[in-house]
Amino acid sequence: MRSDIEQAILLLKRGDAGAMEKAVALLQRSVFAFSMRVCGQRQDAEDTMQEVLVKSLPHLAKFDSSRALAVWLYKVAKNRCLMSRRKGKFAPKVELSLEELMPDREDFERLDGRISMSPEGAAIRSEQGRRLREAIRSLPPHYRIVLVLRDMEGLTDEEVAEITGLLPGTIRVRLHRARLFVRRELAKLKENTRNSVVRRDVKGAARTRRCKKMFAGLSDYLDGQLDDFSCEELEAHMNGCQPCKKFLRSLETAIKHCQHSPTERPDPNQAAALRKQLLATYSRALANAGN
Repeated sequence: MRSDIEQAILLLKRGDAGAMEKAVALLQRSVFAFSMRVCGQRQDAEDTMQEVLVKSLPHLAKFDSSRALAVWLYKVAKNRCLMSRRKGKFAPKVELSLEELMPDREDFERLDGRISMSPEGAAIRSEQGRRLREAIRSLPPHYRIVLVLRDMEGLTDEEVAEITGLLPGTIRVRLHRARLFVRRELAKLKENTRNSVVRRDVKGAARTRRCKKMFAGLSDYLDGQLDDFSCEELEAHMNGCQPCKKFLRSLETAIKHCQHSPTERPDPNQAAALRKQLLATYSRALANAGN
């Protein structure tokens, strides 16, 4: 939703009442979509949208870049979501183990098998969207927030660090494990909608050990952040290991699903009523300040 914030900045610079209302509408949409992804509950997202806009409206004129405004909005919304009264809806604050997210020997053999896909494409896509939303909501909150900001809202590692207060290395670790979690959940759907013929590999256990050495750097590789030596080592391994190559493609596909997932919109009537109330309060505050 970064483009909405960029448009809002341009409208705010115009300064007229019509532009202001359009800008607030865009910001409502951005904050609500983000809050739905993080909170997972419509009522929490509506409450967050209202609170964030109430806090932000008096300061909007101070922002001259979409980056600064995005960081401000996401930081306030993030804090509000994580303090939601529906805390029980969040997954428990546990650590995701890299080992648990890696495929075992049977998974590798399945990746190395011949696959025939089910023809139910539309049904699978619909179910895939549902499974993606469930996977993201099942993530522990401190992993979810990084995935949402980075892959779904399109922010950079630096911006995520500014919003969350996390070190860059921590962001990379949490992002990678969150991606692996989502990949695993989407893979479960595929296993339910395809027939696979697995070729047993007597060398599978030894190969699995070699493969797992590569897994920690897969997200850095896909994001172009792996150093040259490690990149060459990983690519050499991939060229000789079809299961790892397929695993990398499945991880890349999971990331793309996150990046292109549809956004949910606030109720138009409630959003319009809130916008009218906000703008009226803002106008009164400006009038009082001028007296």
